[in-house]
Amino acid sequence: MTPVQPRTAATAPMPLAAAPPARLARLRWVLTDIDDTLTTEGRLTAAAYAALEALAVAGIAVVPVTGRPAGWCDLIARQWPVAAVVGENGALWYAYDAAARRMRRHYVQDAAAREAARGRLDTLAAEAMARIPGTAIAADQPFRLFDVAVDFAEDCGPLPLREAEAIAATFRAGGAEAKVSSIHVNAWIGRWDKLSGIGHLFATLWRPLEEVIEEVAFIGDSGNDAPMFGHVPLSVGVANVAPFLPGMATPPAFVTQAAAGAGFVEFAGAVLAARQGGGAA
Repeated sequence: MTPVQPRTAATAPMPLAAAPPARLARLRWVLTDIDDTLTTEGRLTAAAYAALEALAVAGIAVVPVTGRPAGWCDLIARQWPVAAVVGENGALWYAYDAAARRMRRHYVQDAAAREAARGRLDTLAAEAMARIPGTAIAADQPFRLFDVAVDFAEDCGPLPLREAEAIAATFRAGGAEAKVSSIHVNAWIGRWDKLSGIGHLFATLWRPLEEVIEEVAFIGDSGNDAPMFGHVPLSVGVANVAPFLPGMATPPAFVTQAAAGAGFVEFAGAVLAARQGGGAA
């Protein structure tokens, strides 16, 4: 197996067209962000959903890896053509067994630890929003278990990324973890991220991630995807990742021509074409 080579901010992504077809043809898992990667302007298009379905039919396990809340993840695991979903930036994963009609659930903290963190997070969120006018608690907050989400670009704003980074800085100064997505700043008390959530999922359902990493791809669009971009060799950013690249410690290896959901469709098409072509270079 080829060793994982971490990327740095100085490593510019290459066009997706430069990805070796043989690597694309070997993929058994596709990990994907949701907001502004699968979705376009907040909507899951028919084309993007069809791309998910086509990958699943081809025998590729698709796993959304998102900052969205537990409540959304339950629905996604049940109703989308996916093998599992990692939510709240790695705090949980759900995998639905349709034959047994049972949901498998994993959480990084128990209910007591979550409750202990809630007051602190709420206080920091209030402080952050007071410093940055025009923000609000995200509309999906009632469906969250682990984090608090401050909206700067979904139902609010949109505000510049520098304002989102200022919100994140307030949380970090208060001892919380914070990640900036394309629409929210997510903050939590604990040590996890998208990569650690995926690691636990793979070790539980399949094989340790490092043993199969050459058969895994990740596609995303923003700063909270950086741990995945840096660790998965075949990592892809949709075109709208561009504004985040200057501040990203570990950028994606490749970037699509199209943005958002159309970029995901472009990537899925490249994977399926490589399989049909036998992965010839």
